[in-house]
Amino acid sequence: MEQGSCSQEDCFDLLNQFEHVLQSDPLIDEVGFIHPSQFTMLDKEAGSSSDGTSTNLWNQDHKLGISTDILIQLCKVAKHAFLAVFNKYKRHENACSNESLTKNISSESKVMKHSQAVLLLSSDFGTAWNARKLILPKQNQPLEAFTKELHLSRLILSKSEPKWSHRTWIIKMLSRSSSTPQEIVTKESELVESIGERSKMNYRAWYHRCWLVSYMTIEQVLQELNKSKRWAGLHVADSSCFHYRRRLMLRVLEPLKVKGSNANDKFDAHKTLMEELDWNKGLLKRYLGRELSETGESIFTNEETGIFIGNEIHLLESSMTVLDNKFEDFRAQALHASVYMLWLTKHIPEVWSMLEEKLGTEKLKCVLSTVDQERPLLAFAPN
Repeated sequence: MEQGSCSQEDCFDLLNQFEHVLQSDPLIDEVGFIHPSQFTMLDKEAGSSSDGTSTNLWNQDHKLGISTDILIQLCKVAKHAFLAVFNKYKRHENACSNESLTKNISSESKVMKHSQAVLLLSSDFGTAWNARKLILPKQNQPLEAFTKELHLSRLILSKSEPKWSHRTWIIKMLSRSSSTPQEIVTKESELVESIGERSKMNYRAWYHRCWLVSYMTIEQVLQELNKSKRWAGLHVADSSCFHYRRRLMLRVLEPLKVKGSNANDKFDAHKTLMEELDWNKGLLKRYLGRELSETGESIFTNEETGIFIGNEIHLLESSMTVLDNKFEDFRAQALHASVYMLWLTKHIPEVWSMLEEKLGTEKLKCVLSTVDQERPLLAFAPN
């Protein structure tokens, strides 16, 4: 069959085959578009013949392969079938008779079936996503339906905005009917991390993970801080994970903003922040020239503030020591340290006087000069 051309009957037959595979194997966890020449190789590797009904589709071990030769016609017929049944559904929805209601129950399943096929082939087709949003809340078992929808969304997930928005919508709907299952939140977080491994700097995925924090218990937040530490340490150039850790730490601090928070909460939050600072300092020394995130929060006592500032100034001094001007990492390290120290002077006013005392006038001028060369808008001294 030539790519992009088939009779109407053949095209609908392709769609029926495709939807039959999807229905017969609801545990499919991966879909890929493959060249026809790969079908034989896949069968050989699997040690058996394909479970698909033709050489256009390959289904083994919950993996589905779709021949690139049929993508265009399959996508066209799937969209045509979906739009036809969805328009019919909307007409019945607008009618008020019992007969229309009965017909619509039948149309709902067809809309869901055809929209699934469309989205697996053309995942940015917003009308299909919206149709599913319209029908899902009406299911007899909404919790089961939303859970299955998460599986479908995960199956076709990538950087595309509609798919992440759809997952957000599903979790919101689940939280309305009952408390959000913590297992789902954990799996969502793990999903983003796995996508981060495959697709670097996937900001939309990490944004979704930050959004999930509001649905986490404090115990889950602490677990996430611990689990994400290793990943962040191995991907220091990916700022998204550090933004995520900042969001987690802000969640740890939330109980302290409630009137009457107890001493244990403050102690735990203080311990978490101090551990983060120590870990962050280790990364700065290990990876020269990297600009790592700050927490942006402080719960130190006056005595602790003095110790903290002293330690940070010592770190600044060591970072300002450029061992070799030939290497940009050392110069970058000095710049980031200087910018960070100026940031501290804005949030903790007493830092400036301690800087003058500990560094001396000449070194302080060196700090300002370093920043002024690269980021002139930041190089200013407090009044």
